[in-house]
Amino acid sequence: MKQPTGHGKRKGRRVDPSLAILGGALLAGVAVAAWLRGWSGVESGILAGGQLLKTVGLQMLLGFLLAGFVQVVVPSQVISTWMGEGSGLRGVLVGTLAGILAPAGPYVQFPLLASLRASGAGLGPIAAYLTAWSVIPLMRTVVWELPLLGTPFTAARFAFSFPLPVIVGLAVAWLVGLVPRISFLR
Repeated sequence: MKQPTGHGKRKGRRVDPSLAILGGALLAGVAVAAWLRGWSGVESGILAGGQLLKTVGLQMLLGFLLAGFVQVVVPSQVISTWMGEGSGLRGVLVGTLAGILAPAGPYVQFPLLASLRASGAGLGPIAAYLTAWSVIPLMRTVVWELPLLGTPFTAARFAFSFPLPVIVGLAVAWLVGLVPRISFLR
């Protein structure tokens, strides 16, 4: 006899581990706040979280919208050709250059990277992009580093930092290629 729909084991649906960890951390935070400060501690945490959402919510919304439009406007074939798993050094260099030129903060970058990944970008180019964006972003370099720390320092730091995203991108691409052959990494 068949079980009615909606009852019994769920097939094919797993809880995202990061979501489970975040949920557990939130519950622990609520419990500690309640234990230390009572309901007012829980209320203060909710208000502080709401204030943070108010501060960055628009940036997050714009980042997710931009990521969605990248998937619609840029053909997957273009992304997979220039930044796909088989793009090699070219893909890593494209990812590095894109990361250097990327002007926005993490609320835009991570949804954008997820969109690129969903459209066929490889993990090596994604790693190169992320590393370049965090280590040698053009906007921060021009607006802050160059005027405050001077040309000699900025030029030297850029020269020594530029290879890092390329190395990271190639290393990640290489390691991802090994994963199917290493049983404990699957």
